[in-house]
Amino acid sequence: MAGIQVMIGRTDDAGEAGNTSGTFYGIGVGPGDPELMTLKATRLIAACPVIAYPVNGGGGGLARRIAGAAVPPQAEELPIHLPMLAERAPAREAYDLAAGKIATQLAAGRDVAFLCEGDPFFYGSFMYLFSRLAEDFPAEVVPGVTSLTACAAALGRPLAARSERLKVLPATLSEEVLRHELADTEAAAIIKVGRHFEKLRRILGDLGLAEGAAIVEAATREDQRITALTEVPPGERPYFSTILVYGGGEGW
Repeated sequence: MAGIQVMIGRTDDAGEAGNTSGTFYGIGVGPGDPELMTLKATRLIAACPVIAYPVNGGGGGLARRIAGAAVPPQAEELPIHLPMLAERAPAREAYDLAAGKIATQLAAGRDVAFLCEGDPFFYGSFMYLFSRLAEDFPAEVVPGVTSLTACAAALGRPLAARSERLKVLPATLSEEVLRHELADTEAAAIIKVGRHFEKLRRILGDLGLAEGAAIVEAATREDQRITALTEVPPGERPYFSTILVYGGGEGW
């Protein structure tokens, strides 16, 4: 980490005079409900002259939609196209290109706010841009409400209690690894469900965990949907869904 200029806990307004280069802000905007954005996130977004955010192949940008009311009309917007692919090479090229565009703005003394769904350092694309830029420019991470806590709140059930273990597991893991991890924990949150839903349903059923599991889709958004795992019809689940599993024995 030598040489990284990370501004931990900085509280001044974006764009303060005296900086020779702009500051790179990774701003968590939460899971979907704009009212879950923090005061600091809203303030910095309104103050930054450049607003960057990830977009998918179809041009959509969830983080931009969440933060919409906070983005000032005079801000320069910088959509960052990031491929949703398992292959590493295309993603690396996209992050390299995006980092170059952001670096140009920072070198010109302009602060850049990169909008992140949920929290920037919880499976967020921001972390890959941070690794490319934080050695050369001041950077600050503004945490946001994660999908895990949003799903727990929507479900009305704690993630875990007392000394229970909570595991966060990407559904992209192999079936063997998922079986091993789920068999050895009291609670789990499974993310990136998407096309892996039937695999997860099978594993949880075999382990006797299906009755204590629920899937939350689009947490905190207008189209939020909560369904017991045993009542979900066969088929693919949306990417933005999380399965919460509780198999512990402690009372709340």
